[in-house]
Amino acid sequence: LIPLFVIIGSGGIGAGLYLMRLAVFNPDVCWDKKNNPEPWNKMAPSDQYKFYSVNVDYSKLKKDRPDF
Repeated sequence: LIPLFVIIGSGGIGAGLYLMRLAVFNPDVCWDKKNNPEPWNKMAPSDQYKFYSVNVDYSKLKKDRPDF
């Protein structure tokens, strides 16, 4: 039973760490509504916010939207 507990425990810890990463680094989540109410507007096109991107090199992306 020890390997079962180790595997289930590591899976739970991994899922918790991934949720923590999403809560802290995802631009869709806003913790501070007074100083930065819309954090997704301050993201540069070269900022990588996805965990894994297959064929996208974020350092070569250009800005294709207007400033507001």
